[in-house]
Parts: sequence; structure tokens; C-alpha cells
Amino acid sequence: MKAVSHDLLIIFGRYPVPGKTKTRLITETGPVGAADVQRKLTEDIFQTATESASNNDIDIKFSFDNGSVYKVRQWLGPTAFFTSQANGDLGNRMFLAFKDAFNNGYRRVVLMGTDIHGVEGKDIENAFTALEKHDLVIAPSTDGGYWLMGMKKPVDIFRNITWSTEDVLTRTIDIAKKKGLDCVLLDEKIDIDTIDDLKKCCPGDTWHRPYISVVIPSYNEAKNIVSAVMSAKSDDAEIIVADGGSTDNTVAQARDAGARVVSSRKGRAVQQNHGAWAAKGRILVFLHADTLLPKDYAEYVFDTLIPRETAAGAFGFKTDFENKFMMIIEFMTNIRARFFQKPYGDQGIFLKKSLFDSVGGFLDVPIAEDLFLVRSLSKQGKIRIARADAVTSGRRWQKLGIARTTLINQVITAGCYMGFSPARLASLYSIKTK
Repeated sequence: MKAVSHDLLIIFGRYPVPGKTKTRLITETGPVGAADVQRKLTEDIFQTATESASNNDIDIKFSFDNGSVYKVRQWLGPTAFFTSQANGDLGNRMFLAFKDAFNNGYRRVVLMGTDIHGVEGKDIENAFTALEKHDLVIAPSTDGGYWLMGMKKPVDIFRNITWSTEDVLTRTIDIAKKKGLDCVLLDEKIDIDTIDDLKKCCPGDTWHRPYISVVIPSYNEAKNIVSAVMSAKSDDAEIIVADGGSTDNTVAQARDAGARVVSSRKGRAVQQNHGAWAAKGRILVFLHADTLLPKDYAEYVFDTLIPRETAAGAFGFKTDFENKFMMIIEFMTNIRARFFQKPYGDQGIFLKKSLFDSVGGFLDVPIAEDLFLVRSLSKQGKIRIARADAVTSGRRWQKLGIARTTLINQVITAGCYMGFSPARLASLYSIKTK
């Protein structure tokens, strides 16, 4: 659709993928932590840009690399047009973006990146204003490149430039002058590429490692604790075992496996709250001691929490009990989790620590603490299920029987929803675990 006498702001960004985004930060932040820096920078710039565009009758387009239109729209919302970037190097992609915009009738086009901290609406407005008197507007970055460029006509000034070098800006200006373009420079800003850039622009510990804290409540779990801890090992995570007074060697094994152990009175809710209180990560993952996290779980956690309406997440449900009836239970549990947003605690519930604190953590109840937490979180947003399974021990179903265990689970769940005291229902759980 053609636009008549209108302006366009193009944001050149990328969907944050751990290990592929902000790679020079990974040594300090971890792969997921680096992707989280990219996520935050992009969200800040996108919000500033959309507000400025709305106030100044400017169309906005987010042109992205990685991801898909569906995933990017879930992340940033419906306030812009989303499209994937063209192929080729950065220069070719930028030129084609400008060319397409002018072919669609726009009279002034500004393109900006997402790696800059501290962009304000006036910076964007100044770029469009400058194009009233100049052919080309460029906003330099401290690394020798630029974070914004504006044009009034499609001119290819991006050829024969070695990108990500210190002379990108100088080389671009030289080419522009040779083509007879009148160029003006705007304010220089810091392009966040290195840990020093990050520390300068974002002082404090908002980007620190670990990104995730895995909290594992334990009580006499010597047979399982090492496997659980090992499944949680990640460059992006710390592992906290919240022990409730084990009398076997659970604590020693947890420490030997690399976990930090904190002690509290016995009770899964109390123990998990205590572990969360000791956590240093921005994201909490609650893992039962008889459950294993999937490979690359930190990436699944990050990706699941990206959509803007998400309050929390959990993994798919699976057990190590190979039985056709158990497969039916797993299927129905996953239907419950995905479509009704009601995962169980042994699915590895995860959420931002700030949200966990704001809802008051787990209720101090002897049973169904996961159900009450999920009910609180569902009022804050959607609870999404990651596209990977946490594998739980089938020992409970094997010991008591699939039908009986499932019936007791359902009675406990229904009783909690009907308002029965968790203390009264706890006797059923005692039957199940004997």
C-alpha cells in the first residue's frame, strides 16, 4: 500500500537468541544473559520509537533478523509492522530497506539500530527535522560506526565498507560526499558491544551472572539429588538446594555436585521460599529433586518468558515410567498445562524473581503449594509451556499404582479449588507417598 507524503521509521533489530546475540558479552553475562541484554535494549528503544512515531504521525517498521513475525509480534506487540531483513551483509540489508520504503511512497526515511542505550524521542524527531534541509543525516556511535541514518532518496552508500570496524562512519561519509549528498551529523551515543560499554551505560547489577537461579527443595533425596543438580548445570545458572533437614547424605552430595545448600524447616513451600530468598538470579526455576531439566533448559526458559503477556512458564510433563497408561496421564497433564495454563510443580515452574516476590511466593501450606502459586500467577498474565519436557521420576505411580495415584492427585486438586483446607487434604498425600 502506497503512503503519500509520509515518513517512516525503520528499526533494525534482531530476535534475541542465546549464543547468537551480543556474543562479546557472553564471557561476563553468560549466553542467555547476553541475549537478555539485547532484549532489554531492544524493548527500550522500541518503546521510545513507537511513542515518538505516534506523537509525530510517523509510520514504524521493525525489520528483524532471527525469529519469525509471529515470535517478534508476541514479544513486542502489535504497534508496528514487522518484516524480516533481506539477505546479504548489513549494508545491502539497509539499502534494500531504504529502497523498499521509498518505492512505497515515503518521503523521509530514518533507520536506527537497537544496540544503543539512552535514545530519547527528541533524537528521532531531530533526525526527521534535519532531513528537511539535508540529504542525509547520520548519528555516530562511539565504536566508529553509527546508530541512525536518515535519507530523502534511495542512494547506495553502503558498498565497499567493512562492517564492525572503526572506520565505518568515515568511509560512509566519504562515499556520501562523492555522490554529492549534503550530510549532517547528530549526537554521538555508545553502541553497547563490550562489557565495558555495558558497565558504563548500565551501572549496577541488572545484567550480572547468574541469569537463572534453580531452586531444588530436598529431604532425604540422596538417590536423586545429584542427577537433579547435574541436569541444572548451565553457564547461565546457579543451583540452590534448599534442604529441610535431611538425615541421609543429601546435603553432602548436593555440595559435591556443585550446588549451594541452604537450610530451612521442612516443608516444600517453606524450603522453596527460602531458596528463592537466597537466589541471585533474575529468573527462578523451581525443580523437584526427582525431576530432570531438559538439555539447554536455560534457553527454553528465556524464550518462553519473552512474550510480553507472559507471567510464568513451565516445562512439558513426562515421566521415566514407560507404561501405556502413564503415557495417557502425561498427555492429559500436558493438555491441562498448555490449554488451561495449570502446570504442576514437577514441571519446573519458572518466573521472574521480582514477580515471585510481588505475589508473596509460595503459600505456607503442607500440600498443593504449586497450585496456589499458579493461581496467583494466572492473575498476572499467561503461563506458557516450554517446547521441552522435564522428566519426573515415576516412582510414585509405580509404588501406589497409576489409577490410585492419579485419583488422589485429582481429589487433592479439586479439594483445593473447592476451598478445603490443605492441611486436611495432606493426609491423602501421606497415603500416596507411603
